[in-house]
Amino acid sequence: MSAVEIRPVSGIAVEPWLDELADLRIRVFRDYPYLYDGSPAYERDYLDRYARSEQSLFVLALEFNRLIGAATALPLTDADPEFMAPFEQYGPAPERVFYFGESVLLPDYRGEGIGHRFFDLRELYARDFGFDVTAFCAVVRDPDHPARPGDYRSLEPFWEKRGYRPAPALTARFPWRDLGEEEETEKTMRFWLREAGEGE
Repeated sequence: MSAVEIRPVSGIAVEPWLDELADLRIRVFRDYPYLYDGSPAYERDYLDRYARSEQSLFVLALEFNRLIGAATALPLTDADPEFMAPFEQYGPAPERVFYFGESVLLPDYRGEGIGHRFFDLRELYARDFGFDVTAFCAVVRDPDHPARPGDYRSLEPFWEKRGYRPAPALTARFPWRDLGEEEETEKTMRFWLREAGEGE
């Protein structure tokens, strides 16, 4: 493994890295399947919500103090209402859920176990705070999407090995502009859940 430091940071202590993290999210999410044409201003607003949560967690991957990857998490009750709504309707209760916002990592550093460290630390943090469900959501794309690269490898097998399962009833729709598109369109996001003890 390269000389990468994994550094957990909570709440407002992440402030010095927020601009780098916003840039990293934009760079990574430009790739399929998100194809996200993001803006720094939106990213900062989004990340500020995490920074304001007293129980949020940022797992930073740093190489010589340069941010090359990060994962975020916070109590679902501190997340945007759109993330909570499916749980309020179908369960489990939002108060039980620690929500994983994203895992972003530059391509050159993938395959070195950093993604597992991102999940390990967030799951440990969730248990320490008494949450018995961890969850995240991922975009749903048509398998025949024209922008899907021929060598694309889904992360679903990785998530399943860690004990996560898709919850068909738990979906949300969020608008963003795909690369090369003029207008925003709504995308379906499906939630994946893991109960405490699964995948361990």
